[in-house]
Amino acid sequence: MLSRLLLAALGCGLVLNVQAQQTVGVQLHTAGSTDDGYVLLAPIQYTRTYLLDKCGRQVHSWNSAYKAGQAAYLLTDGTLLRPGAPPNTTFTAGGLGGIIEKIDWNGNVTWSYRISSATECQHHDIRILPNGNVLALVWETKTAAEALAAGRTTNLIGSSTWSEKVVELQPVGTNQANIVWEWHAWDHLVQEADPARANYAPVAQRPERINVNYAATANQPDWLHLNAIDYNPALDQILLSSHGMNEIWIIDHSTTTAQAASSTGGGRGHGGDLLYRWGNPAAYSQGTTMAQRLFGQHNALWLPAGVPFAGNIQVFNNGQGRPGGNSSSVDVLTPPETAPGVYATALPYGPATLATTYAATPPTSLYAQNISGAQRLLNGNLLICNGPAGRLLEVTSGGTLVWDYINPVGSMGPVAQGATPTQNIVFRAPFYPSSYAAFTGRTLPPGAPLELNPTATSCSLLLATQPSAADEAKLQLYPNPAATKLTITVPWASYTVRVHNAAGQLVWQTPNGRELLVAGWPAGLYVLSVQATDGTVLRRKFSIGQP
Repeated sequence: MLSRLLLAALGCGLVLNVQAQQTVGVQLHTAGSTDDGYVLLAPIQYTRTYLLDKCGRQVHSWNSAYKAGQAAYLLTDGTLLRPGAPPNTTFTAGGLGGIIEKIDWNGNVTWSYRISSATECQHHDIRILPNGNVLALVWETKTAAEALAAGRTTNLIGSSTWSEKVVELQPVGTNQANIVWEWHAWDHLVQEADPARANYAPVAQRPERINVNYAATANQPDWLHLNAIDYNPALDQILLSSHGMNEIWIIDHSTTTAQAASSTGGGRGHGGDLLYRWGNPAAYSQGTTMAQRLFGQHNALWLPAGVPFAGNIQVFNNGQGRPGGNSSSVDVLTPPETAPGVYATALPYGPATLATTYAATPPTSLYAQNISGAQRLLNGNLLICNGPAGRLLEVTSGGTLVWDYINPVGSMGPVAQGATPTQNIVFRAPFYPSSYAAFTGRTLPPGAPLELNPTATSCSLLLATQPSAADEAKLQLYPNPAATKLTITVPWASYTVRVHNAAGQLVWQTPNGRELLVAGWPAGLYVLSVQATDGTVLRRKFSIGQP
């Protein structure tokens, strides 16, 4: 195995020291790797979060008092948004969080908000909204009496059941937040076991509701186990991943909190009921296990503008219990819509076939039992996080492996090259291109690799041409702030314009754009980047409706 890695490395300009076994860090770096950017690595068992280049060298880091609470994100201003995992004796399942922190570029904790008690606990994933608020997944306990009242059969009732809620937090000060919106799964249950209960109905006739008895057991309180959340600003909808149900769900965010507790109101008129679900028709009695498509999935998200299959939903399908053998895949599906955000009601919910999927060859050679995720890059490559293995892989659209990295950081920090890492698990590891707004005006000189006693390499990166100060001055935007129209002037005839909002989401892209019509856009800060055909990138911040 080592000899094959060495041959591959030498063939692509990466020289490894043959006297030391390459057990951690960069295993392969070859032509086709997306090098013009940085990987955010938040080892689950450690308190430090790292920003790495594709040679595995540290360019920045942030420290916390807490081990990672799974997901971590880099915001456009250079702030790290990261949950931490303080101890909690009630909620002991995987994915524990409990405190959400904002840590600025200089390492200062600017906001810290705790949701961790005997009755509720933030977990797994969070998501920044364009207005700066934060969506969070939160477990909440239900007593045996509450489960019985909801129609759960007695043999499936334990001493406690964990349900799920989604809260929208408006940060206040340094350690407070206003809960400005919330949704509770418990408000949207159905059951066909007890006709005396108000939520009684044939499950197959109420697919917009969650069967309180499906996948429930008396000895496992963590029933639904949501593990991913995403937000679509164009639709004002939220995407959720339920590991317990082997499904993804879409709910309406345009509701009030009161409407979210009901089946009416909001932009789609269905309150907080499920607008769409996919992955396991048996969960709503519209198929057998033979129709199941998702198997313990994670990292469900809408693909952003600018990448292949934009607007579709991508899921890391862990594949635990998949027919034919445990194997993971990256699946993309196109929800059937009758209008944007209005989903076809034919049951079981479509689609019957995927828009595209990636699986290794043979499929069983890629298997991540839990956690994990995938990011589709602008060039169509996939950055895959095999979480339990602590391994990051980049493959081209044709399936060629072009980058392979093993996280050297476990619960005690980085290990030495040649050592076998333990507890080096990773939830996800997002990639941020060098044009991302967080890096504007900042220099990121590469330091040493994370591992101790690293082997000497000659790894070099293929980067976009860096613009000179004279070129930077040639990009003009006016008026700024803008109200209805933004004019763009650049010195090139051929280029691509992209605009990201304050949450880092790509909201507009066009070739050779000279005017940007912004009437009706949400007020706030945006970043416009112009990329020339030679790779040169110019960036400017602009605002709408505010100085």
